[in-house]
Amino acid sequence: MIPEGPDRGTRRYPRSFFVPLSLTGYTASFSGQGPLRFLLTFAPEDVNSAYGVIMVSVDDYRRIDELRAQIDQHIADRYPEAEGWTKKFILGPGGGAKIEAQFSGPDRRILRQLAEQAKTIMREDPVAVNIRDDWRQPVKVILPIYPETPARVAGVTRPDLAGAIEMAFEGRRVGLYREEDDLLPIIARAPEEKRSDVYNMNSVQVWSSGTNRAVPFNQVTSTVQTVSDDNIIRRLNRMRAIKAQADQAYGTSEAVRTRIAPAIEAIELPPGYRLEWQGEYKSSRDGQAALASKIPPIFLFMILVVILLFDRLKQPAIIYLTVPLAIIGVRAGLLITKQPFGFMALLGILSLSGMLIKNSIVLIDETDGLIREGMDPYEAVVQAGVRRSRPVAMAALTTMLGMIPLFSDAFFIAMAVTIVFGLGCATVLTLLVVPVLYAVFFRIPNPDGRRGQSVGPPGGVFEEAPS
Repeated sequence: MIPEGPDRGTRRYPRSFFVPLSLTGYTASFSGQGPLRFLLTFAPEDVNSAYGVIMVSVDDYRRIDELRAQIDQHIADRYPEAEGWTKKFILGPGGGAKIEAQFSGPDRRILRQLAEQAKTIMREDPVAVNIRDDWRQPVKVILPIYPETPARVAGVTRPDLAGAIEMAFEGRRVGLYREEDDLLPIIARAPEEKRSDVYNMNSVQVWSSGTNRAVPFNQVTSTVQTVSDDNIIRRLNRMRAIKAQADQAYGTSEAVRTRIAPAIEAIELPPGYRLEWQGEYKSSRDGQAALASKIPPIFLFMILVVILLFDRLKQPAIIYLTVPLAIIGVRAGLLITKQPFGFMALLGILSLSGMLIKNSIVLIDETDGLIREGMDPYEAVVQAGVRRSRPVAMAALTTMLGMIPLFSDAFFIAMAVTIVFGLGCATVLTLLVVPVLYAVFFRIPNPDGRRGQSVGPPGGVFEEAPS
């Protein structure tokens, strides 16, 4: 999986795990826990002896999908008992799995059962991959049985017994050693030959806080059992919570979640248990909700500014009716580039609306100015479109050219595509639709056959055309 070499992290993993790949630039490996949070959206793994991560930097990002397929196949062929997967670095809001169904409740055994049912449903979807849960598998645990009566007679409490076992095998911090600005913990524990074998537990001496003397381990335990237990138990708002997780092989995570949601939501939940969707679904909804609370007052302020600018209602109505024209170009651009309509695309649309409002204001203000100068209203509409087409088009073109370099950026590509395609399409349509709406709203007659009474814009009232 990783090129062999002294500087490529191979010391932490068996040599049989690595296969040479010419696609990689450099690698970094960590075992027992994840790396530090070197990226805002990177969520480090908690300390776990069964966890390891290898970060691979490639020379050409276009080969990442090919590299991931090779690694996934290698893990499936060589290590079927391992729970391994690959994923790209997330450059936007996120962290964890793309699709997460979170069950919360008091009993961890019931939570395990609910998560297994959800994972079974996920496995039936052909696009869902990397199916797992965030509690991972139960582990073998050595459990000394504490007999209440004999232990109390010996003056040994449960904390005394737990502390003696911790001191013998894991060690306990008894102080700190200061070396300049570094504080190094002082750990007291048994020698390695005594703590490397679990059978040495019988020779542990437990200090009795009641009698102030050491008591043999066998005297304060009735038996020692080996049981399966949850090594990781996660909580949310002080309630146990487990997430059934999955990623998508291709496409968007929302498409997969939409397909599996009815079946997972149909799982019968006991009283006191609840299901909540996490992952990209929740991140996207939280981001949109944060924007939605601030968008209405901002748009209201924009509308008031335009109304005060023209001192009328018809011109602002024409301006805001042209804003939805951008959706045509945005839809085409996202489909062509195969980008999802996510948080960054939504930001692009918000930015795009201001650009389109500016274009419409330029056209309408020129039309009003020509009419005030005494030009025929119909001729004013035509001349305003002709005179302002170049400034409007050049302003849109420079904005589009400035956004095109972001097409190669994984984080900003959706926003760039939204602005470039939406602005390009809407600019062309604005030059055509705004004059038409202006003529319709102000009932500007056709010069080839004027009929009826027409009420004009800032010039007053048009004269009645002869029949």
